[in-house]
Amino acid sequence: MSLEPAVAKIVDAYRTCEFVTLGRDGTPIAWPTVALRRDDDTFLVTTSLAFSKKALNIRRDGRVALLFSDPTGSGLEAPEQVFVSGTAVCPDEIVTPPSDDPAYWSLLFDRQPHSRSYVDPPARWLMDWYYLRLLITIVPTEVHIRAPLTASPGDGGGTANGSTSLPGADVLAGFPTAVLSARDPSGAPLLMRTPTTVTPEGFLVEPAPDCEVVPGPAALLVHRHDDRLWGLYNALVPGELRRSNGGGWLLVPQRVIVPSGNGSPRDQLRVLRTVRRSTKTYLRRHGLNRPRVDWPALKALAERSASQDTGI
Repeated sequence: MSLEPAVAKIVDAYRTCEFVTLGRDGTPIAWPTVALRRDDDTFLVTTSLAFSKKALNIRRDGRVALLFSDPTGSGLEAPEQVFVSGTAVCPDEIVTPPSDDPAYWSLLFDRQPHSRSYVDPPARWLMDWYYLRLLITIVPTEVHIRAPLTASPGDGGGTANGSTSLPGADVLAGFPTAVLSARDPSGAPLLMRTPTTVTPEGFLVEPAPDCEVVPGPAALLVHRHDDRLWGLYNALVPGELRRSNGGGWLLVPQRVIVPSGNGSPRDQLRVLRTVRRSTKTYLRRHGLNRPRVDWPALKALAERSASQDTGI
């Protein structure tokens, strides 16, 4: 399906979106990502081998969804949110930029200037895993426009009250809203922004009016970044969505996942070791050779982006 021009313009301005796939156990798991809308209104998302779980999820069940809801860095003031449901494919073919899709990497270099430093020594010797990619193509089947947020998701000062002993309560308290990933009656994944309120049993949430959620596996995602896609932070609280005693909806948390920890040097070293190990594991399990990264081509693309940024 085609996006209305006004909607496409909003989508193109968003720096990131939330992207949800269905896990092996049916849990809808969402993480922030950069999505490129192509001329035919399909979307391109890429994932490194180190974070291949979303690719594996898609190969089992291609039902996915995108939510454009955090306008940080977009230049738009309180834009509408855009929810896109669709189907995705992810071939088991490793590609290296920029030959896979130069437009995607130009977009990333433009929006996240810090990533240009990855193509220079010594960073390239540590970051080669980052450029071993799987391509995910998303074909939209339904689009919903929702009212703009009244507060930026990165402002902090959420509505959490009461007990803080629940997994993730301290994390959610720093955000005025979170992204709820749930399922509809058919089992397809849904995404919506919601305020969260802590109760002794779990987090009260408010599903979007255009979403018919059902009880079952669900999760809450919070994330932030600055205007140049830096200062990245994200955390996920998986759990069970059920009806509350008052008739609303309650997310009963099971655990909290903070992939990058607190961003300390020790956590950064741990993450680097983990992603490099995960990359090697993916290649070994799939019987694939490690592709060579075209560093000169990446360097040229990064320099072109830098020159446009400075107006040289």
